[in-house]
Amino acid sequence: MSLAVRSPLKRSLLQSPKPTLQFFQTRSLTITPRALYQLQPGDPKGPNEPPTHTNAAPSKSPLKVWPFVLIFATGTFLFKAIIDQRKGQYQAKGPVSAPLSPLSTPTSSTLITTQHQRKHKMPAISSLGAVTREKPLWSPEQVTVLFVLGGPGAGKGTQCAKLVRDYGFKHLSAGDLLREEQDRPGSEFGEMIKTYIKEGTIVPMEVTIQLLENAMKKSMEEEGKSLFLIDGFPRKLDQAHAFERSVVPSKFTLFLICPESVMQERLLKRGETSGRADDNAESIKKRFKTFVETSMPVVDEFEKQGRVVKVEAVQTPDEVYEDIKGKLREKGVEPLKVDFVKN
Repeated sequence: MSLAVRSPLKRSLLQSPKPTLQFFQTRSLTITPRALYQLQPGDPKGPNEPPTHTNAAPSKSPLKVWPFVLIFATGTFLFKAIIDQRKGQYQAKGPVSAPLSPLSTPTSSTLITTQHQRKHKMPAISSLGAVTREKPLWSPEQVTVLFVLGGPGAGKGTQCAKLVRDYGFKHLSAGDLLREEQDRPGSEFGEMIKTYIKEGTIVPMEVTIQLLENAMKKSMEEEGKSLFLIDGFPRKLDQAHAFERSVVPSKFTLFLICPESVMQERLLKRGETSGRADDNAESIKKRFKTFVETSMPVVDEFEKQGRVVKVEAVQTPDEVYEDIKGKLREKGVEPLKVDFVKN
């Protein structure tokens, strides 16, 4: 059974030319009544019932969602671990093991040291006197310390030897102490010093100051010394502050002035026999630049305090030494008096 449906569109088309009318007259829209429609499997049986033939069949795969969750969680954990590890290569993970004194501030060398301690199980820098001590170990009346500074090749070692001979000073070289300590059996700091030197980084000033303090104590106990020449230290202003705050304030600084051209000539001549790798033109220029940038601020600050003795070091060693003796005399430092006993 079919029902003919005539729409307004068809009625309008019936008024059009004949070919179009014949076309529609031969065709008609048919609608099958729902009462005559045969239900198919899966069709809804009620107005609110969804069709069932569009539902997907239940999955028979054994793969569940938990493995994906586990993989995602594991990947996230590993990614975070890698990021934390890379961050640890450039900065210390947390504060030092003991609190700093109120007068001190954490430096970059202190933070790097903490990381090395964890990696190599080295002694804690934060427990050293240069960090924990709030006042000097000795007063200037008990111990006299002269810093000896000058560019590379200015003649510091030569003049220190003469001062030791005539004034009874104990000569302490920061560089020599570090080299001796790294080779000393059972050293508390030996492994640390070797690690820093191997990696091309500066040994923390707290270690250098502790070595100077230990050497001073030993000389006082075994030799009765109370006059010290400290050669090549402090190289930076924070080193000077830390030493004077925790060990003893220096009396003054002996500063040997020498032009770069003269120092370079001396070092190149010394390099012919010294065998030192840094006695070459390129290294000398770098060392001189480093001295000007880091050590001159020490000289400038002490000079403002009236604690610098400047001596021109261009002359011969003996002439330079005579000038030094005259400047020391002005500061109240006299050579030792030796009495000869007649038989």
